[in-house]
Amino acid sequence: MANELAYVLITPYSLMKSRTGGIIGRLLSLGRLELVGARMYAPSDEFVDRYCATVEAQDMDTHLKRAFTHYINDYFRRDNRFGLSNRTMLMLFSGPNAVKILKEDMVGSVDHIRGDTVRGTYGDYLEGKDGKLEYFEPAVLTAIDGETNKKQLALLAEYAESDGGVLEHAVKFPKDKKPETTLVIIKPENFLRHSSRPGNIIDIFSRTGLFIVGAKLLCMDVARAETFYMPVKEVLRNKLKSKLAEKLRLSLSRTFEFPLDDTVLDRLADGLKDLNAQYEFNRIVEYMTGRNPSSIADRKDKEKPGTARCLALLYRGINAIDKIRTILGVTDPSKAADATVRSIYGYDLMRNAAHASDSVENAERERKLVGLWDENSRCEEKDLIKSYLAGRL
Repeated sequence: MANELAYVLITPYSLMKSRTGGIIGRLLSLGRLELVGARMYAPSDEFVDRYCATVEAQDMDTHLKRAFTHYINDYFRRDNRFGLSNRTMLMLFSGPNAVKILKEDMVGSVDHIRGDTVRGTYGDYLEGKDGKLEYFEPAVLTAIDGETNKKQLALLAEYAESDGGVLEHAVKFPKDKKPETTLVIIKPENFLRHSSRPGNIIDIFSRTGLFIVGAKLLCMDVARAETFYMPVKEVLRNKLKSKLAEKLRLSLSRTFEFPLDDTVLDRLADGLKDLNAQYEFNRIVEYMTGRNPSSIADRKDKEKPGTARCLALLYRGINAIDKIRTILGVTDPSKAADATVRSIYGYDLMRNAAHASDSVENAERERKLVGLWDENSRCEEKDLIKSYLAGRL
């Protein structure tokens, strides 16, 4: 069976209540589908009108149809009646029979709640004794059938650039406050299996009270990864020199019968520190891309997408950089404070769960490299949807 491309939109209310991580964790752990794209949207009134028209055209119970259209009009408009930010997160999934699996096994029904689905945990559909709907929160939106899925995907592609991307202005702050935007990358080890790990990590970051204003699934190419981590290379040269000297001491003491003093070992380590730094640097790049840079000579080959997946997120708020770095924990998971991301989900210095920018300047540099700098960044999600609808996937 050919792969289908299906989608989920996490509702603005779910984002506001910091349910995002829990929803993502449930989606990634429940099904057999692969996450292939992510993007933030702040829907325009035109998008909302046209999306509601696709809901009206669905073969659905009239009461449910009315509940959905009322809900979308209440929460998804930029000037909505609750005064909420209308940020919504798009997630794209691929796999055989993806529309049905996503709707039935992962998202679930709104009016027959099961605790093992997204809506069973994060959604509500409450009727009074008279059968009147009293409260409705679907947690996410998704298509109910293949034809509707294609219509709604086409809308998402059409408005991907005008309504989506980096949403730094979608959250308002007091005039006397100066918010920051910082980059977080949830690293590849979290996506090796279908699990709730990425969502759980996002849930921990939600304790900062910051707002997600950008999202992108990354398959970083070698060229970009080398540029991204280039500042680390100089650090590796000097930081690892003492460890290299100790390795030399242990290794050479088994080869030579005469003692080697610290001066000799220091000279040897100094001569090898560049080679050692390059080796460790290549390990980092290979880990982040899934491709060994030492075996790739051609520049064009280095620019091919990697095989390792990461999820890049932008968090915005007051003191965002310090707040994220604090809840992330120090680089070495064994030394990270309790209840931090790295203390819980980190394995070692390289597989330490997530990366976060350490300064405003580095956040700007890194965001540009991963394509989350401004509204003009390339939209891979639009390309993906258009390719699928054109039958090229």
